[in-house]
Amino acid sequence: MKGFYRSRYTTPAGEVRYAAVTQFEATDARRAFPCWDEPAIKATFDISLVVPKDRVALSNMNVIERKPYPDDENLVEVKFARTPVMSTYLVAFVVGEYDFVETRSKDGVCVRVYTPVGKAEQGKFALEVAAKTLPFYKDYFNVPYPLPKIDLIAIADFAAGAMENWGLVTYRETALLIDPKNSCSSSRQWVALVVGHELAHQWFGNLVTMEWWTHLWLNEGFASWIEYLCVDHCFPEYDIWTQFVSADYTRAQELDALDNSHPIEVSVGHPSEVDEIFDAISYSKGASVIRMLHDYIGDKDFKKGMNMYLTKFQQKNAATEDLWESLESASGKPIAAVMNTWTKQMGFPLIYVEAEQVEDDRVLKLSQKKFCASGPYGGEDCPQWMVPITISTSEDPSQAKLKILMDKPEMSVVLKNVKPDQWVKLNLGTVGFYRTQYSSAMLESLLPGIRDLSLPPVDRLGLQNDLFSLARAGIISTVEVLKVMEAFVNEPNYTVWSDLSCNLGILSTLLSHTDFYEEIQEFVKDVFSPIGERLGWDPKPGEGHLDALLRGLVLGKLGKAGHKATLEEARRRFKEHVEGKQILSADLRSPVYLTVLKHGDGATLDIMLKLHKQADMQEEKNRIERVLGATLSPELIQKVLTFALSEEVRPQDTVSVIGGVAGGSKHGRKAAWKFIKDNWEELHNRYQGGFLISRLIKLSVEGFAVDKMAGEVKAFFESHPAPSAERTIQQCCENILLNAAWLKRDADSIHQYLLQRKTSPPSV
Repeated sequence: MKGFYRSRYTTPAGEVRYAAVTQFEATDARRAFPCWDEPAIKATFDISLVVPKDRVALSNMNVIERKPYPDDENLVEVKFARTPVMSTYLVAFVVGEYDFVETRSKDGVCVRVYTPVGKAEQGKFALEVAAKTLPFYKDYFNVPYPLPKIDLIAIADFAAGAMENWGLVTYRETALLIDPKNSCSSSRQWVALVVGHELAHQWFGNLVTMEWWTHLWLNEGFASWIEYLCVDHCFPEYDIWTQFVSADYTRAQELDALDNSHPIEVSVGHPSEVDEIFDAISYSKGASVIRMLHDYIGDKDFKKGMNMYLTKFQQKNAATEDLWESLESASGKPIAAVMNTWTKQMGFPLIYVEAEQVEDDRVLKLSQKKFCASGPYGGEDCPQWMVPITISTSEDPSQAKLKILMDKPEMSVVLKNVKPDQWVKLNLGTVGFYRTQYSSAMLESLLPGIRDLSLPPVDRLGLQNDLFSLARAGIISTVEVLKVMEAFVNEPNYTVWSDLSCNLGILSTLLSHTDFYEEIQEFVKDVFSPIGERLGWDPKPGEGHLDALLRGLVLGKLGKAGHKATLEEARRRFKEHVEGKQILSADLRSPVYLTVLKHGDGATLDIMLKLHKQADMQEEKNRIERVLGATLSPELIQKVLTFALSEEVRPQDTVSVIGGVAGGSKHGRKAAWKFIKDNWEELHNRYQGGFLISRLIKLSVEGFAVDKMAGEVKAFFESHPAPSAERTIQQCCENILLNAAWLKRDADSIHQYLLQRKTSPPSV
């Protein structure tokens, strides 16, 4: 799926055909035509394609001429207008059979969404988002969209989520197509985010391009931040910024706490090193530090700086320093000095804070040290950060009482007029890229704010996530966190539940290596059943997007844990769905499929595979592929793994089937790892050098928790090298060792706590 390649699809009549498509980033334009294939070597391109006359031919620019090809009456020659000065990796052409929907944005740009034949209807949602997004960016950057048209097109076989080729953006089908009847809420949200991300690149990346791949993060981090700004503008009801924290911010912190992380800015020499940095550090940490920077500068000056940067470097190349310079002159703040501490060194700080009441004031003592997944930082010279810190109190939890820049290892701050009974919280809105450890007295005073919801949702989420990470790193006990998790009984917010659910999932996976796995399932049922009962199975009048997401999350969690009533209802609804009596709403499909498979037999798996075969929509196929791994019996697990490599599964989706098996159960994890070793040659040939190989390795081995597995993984890849996944392999081995240490340290106390909960249930 790189260079100029063929993509296979099936026509509505069931015939297999091929389209010809391109994917050039990072260094594959050279596979299609001879070129200086580096971002800073820009040129204009005049493209013409000779194609069968019944096919659609597209490129970056608009068609200026279409004429019969002299040597063959079945062919035509299509000529496109000359492009602006641009980098090779953004050139694109597609030849195939497509339908489209079109509109004009209010700035007069022609916008089209190309879909598989017969599915034009499914392009309308993305079209609407794109038409709203172009004017939003034009206003935000104060620079018009530079080309006469933009096409968004769904490609059947596509490795990434999407690619921002100038004027011709390519997408996986699931990142672009929405069927009003069969698409779930999370798919709509995903499409909106990906469209927002790729269109941001038309300015930031395409008009102004990074000087060299070292600055890739600037492209990706920036687009990953502004896609949220754009979706928040188009769909305020998504509460998308809270979701940013659980989707990007916490994910980046998890990776960046490892010894095998890397700085945001990495020097890149060989092309395989470029593939390697398309990871959560470039995207998610990049986006998180830009969010922190935007908050530190303020929106007005940030926009002013962005405009200076884009105007100064349009049609040219720029480095990270150039952006800091523009933002510095717009805001008058020491941007480069602050940001270099976040982009040039890896990791992030843990801020330890304790408080003392002095008459009417609260005095805080803050100290910063690098946060390490393996426990307190013990090295010699500890790296330092310049940390923008905000502090709020219970007087007004949604406003910062004080903002400071912490530019030394320790400092004291005085909060005026804070009464002894008021709590104090750091990192309002969970915007600063750091974790906080409170003294036990400060933490005690914050916990009631979770129960009575006086802490804002994103702060409840941040507090819980910090505690979970501190427990994982052995700085506090996991039992302390379990107690805090029980305080979330009244929690109404989807994103807070989503993050809680993730952390409980990590803990569940860890405890699958013990003989008290069932006890943690009981804990999960206790935590999730009150909210499950409140929500019920069917949407109530007036509910929206977030309620739908929450219902799917909670029912899936309860079903997976074997909650009796949920399991019975899921089976009943599944049967009606399969018999065609009552089709499941798209939002309930994943949780129901997962529940019946996990507690089902071979017949259940066969029905799922049949539904997969019948599904007309890629989204539904993916939905099924992702849950197949929930099946528990060894022979069925083998059947799912064999299916993963069959023709039935698109090459880019094999990874999520195998990953689902590894994440589904203890036996699945062992089977998936053996399967990867046994089929390594085929898998490596299929994905070599792309980031899918990294994703495959990460999904399949990171759940292990025995020291010797780390050795086994390391040894396997020493004799079967995968250069573009080297760092991922090191990170996985480190995670396995961390899991093993966590288990040794806390398993007994967790077991004691879970047993004691049974005998004396907590008073709510």
